[in-house]
Amino acid sequence: MSPPPYGNVLEMIGRTPLVAATHLDTGPCQLFLKLENQNPGGSIKDRVGLYLIQAAERDGRIKPGGTLIEATAGNTGLGLALVAAQKGYRLLLVIPDKMSQEKIFQLKAKGAEVVLTRSDVSKGHPEYYRDVAERLTRETPNSFFVNQFGNPANPQAHEETTAPEIWEQTGHNLDAVVCGVGTGGTLTGLSHFFGRTAPSVEMVLADPAGSILADYAKTGNVETARGGWLVEGIGGDSIPPVADFSRVGSTYTIPDAEAFQTCRELLLKEGIIAGTSTGTLLAAALRYCREQKTPKRVVTFVCDSGNKYLSKVYNDYWMLDQGFIDRERFGDLRDLIARRASERAAVTVNSTELVMAAYRRMKLYDVSQLPVMHDGRIVGIVDEEDILLEVFENPQHFNEPVTKAMESHLVTVPVDAPLPQLMEIFNRGLVAIVMKGTEFQGLVTRIDLLNWLRRRL
Repeated sequence: MSPPPYGNVLEMIGRTPLVAATHLDTGPCQLFLKLENQNPGGSIKDRVGLYLIQAAERDGRIKPGGTLIEATAGNTGLGLALVAAQKGYRLLLVIPDKMSQEKIFQLKAKGAEVVLTRSDVSKGHPEYYRDVAERLTRETPNSFFVNQFGNPANPQAHEETTAPEIWEQTGHNLDAVVCGVGTGGTLTGLSHFFGRTAPSVEMVLADPAGSILADYAKTGNVETARGGWLVEGIGGDSIPPVADFSRVGSTYTIPDAEAFQTCRELLLKEGIIAGTSTGTLLAAALRYCREQKTPKRVVTFVCDSGNKYLSKVYNDYWMLDQGFIDRERFGDLRDLIARRASERAAVTVNSTELVMAAYRRMKLYDVSQLPVMHDGRIVGIVDEEDILLEVFENPQHFNEPVTKAMESHLVTVPVDAPLPQLMEIFNRGLVAIVMKGTEFQGLVTRIDLLNWLRRRL
């Protein structure tokens, strides 16, 4: 018999499924994935958002019509937005500028007000996101600073819901749980539950390279963060007040490249599209499993859905720009081309197409110029300025052939041209058209050169 319908979306939070990983190399171990992406808001933080707001209501810290203010580098904002919208609260979120566009769009669609601030500064800096949130709380009447990093309702959500679910779903047969730390709520809640219920269950910490938390868990020393990381929602440059590292038995530091590649491997092999923090957790879980000499049963989390990261980890060109995907190298200008014609990746327009087609293709692929091709040869190039000049006085010219708007005087460079030649072209406001003999190879823009130079650091 099917269960009765839920009374509202908040009743759907929690009770997420646990699935075995069957196509990944887990060594002698069984690895299970807790699918927190199945929460209605798409992440494990739905649990936290609900508990944080319910606790504030019970304690009288938020009244009807009040404003919730929070600093979030991950999914807590989405969880809070889900609950706040259902309960009628205004929500103001301060987020660092590395958050994916998909998350920002979803936050705004749920009614949250978003304040973007810098992700390259630490606590004490006036633009540090948590300090900004505290300042806005002081300035906003009838407001409540949620403070997920220091609020005991955060770990309580996991102690009372997440951990008991895992224990039940594994049939009380579990050896280790791999989790990350953003606020510390998951680690602390699970540690408290298993410390009381099943002390033999080992807590394993997965941490992004650059974060200080893995070192702190091992040594108890607070070091200085060694740089930024692109994985969202976990890692830190300070120790969250609610975090309890006392039961951490093993730690793994995972570089961004490994985390992002593991995300893609999870989708390819297990059919699960997950966010970037999942890549860090899963990479650590796989390392842990493969190191074991005897079989163990291990759980880690699919913290959120990869649908929020389509423009990043699942975008080949973004991955290439970051240096996370290896491809054939030639030792010439072809190494700078993001969209190579030889890989059928170049975005082009045919000489028989209309100006409107070129305009739409630019918008679709987020490019500013298009090669115009005829019988496999480049015969021109059209950019935003060309189209604007063509249609400004007569928008009907959108329906003219693209050849009416294109520039047919082409500035080409051979694949073995020196880099200073690119700068000469860029200084003239042009884009470099790279050729191998008469064969078009692709375009090199300013951002392509910048990406190539950054990858060489």
